[in-house]
Amino acid sequence: MFRISKEFHFSASHQLAHLPADHQCARLHGHNYIVVVELAAKELNADGFVRDYHELRPLKIYIDEVFDHRHLNDVLNVPTTAENMAKHFFDWCQARWPETVAVRISETPKTWAEYRP
Repeated sequence: MFRISKEFHFSASHQLAHLPADHQCARLHGHNYIVVVELAAKELNADGFVRDYHELRPLKIYIDEVFDHRHLNDVLNVPTTAENMAKHFFDWCQARWPETVAVRISETPKTWAEYRP
């Protein structure tokens, strides 16, 4: 199996207001997010790629236009956890690139969430 991945960055705020008031994530706060999309294929295409990295540019545009420097509670209709964001980006990517096998989201240098069906 051949695998590729590409990393994207954005900054945004969010609040997990459903948590107890004394939980740090219940307060309004922000992160410098990292999104990593992973694609896989058993065989390479005629150009020798799983998929040309340039073809992933629509994800950068989507992130820049919809997520970057936004309040995520105004963007997503689910709790804005890294887990839910990973699933959201996975669904978005898989609809465009069937080779998508996973999406990872980082909120901090030490934390990651992944959606992989």
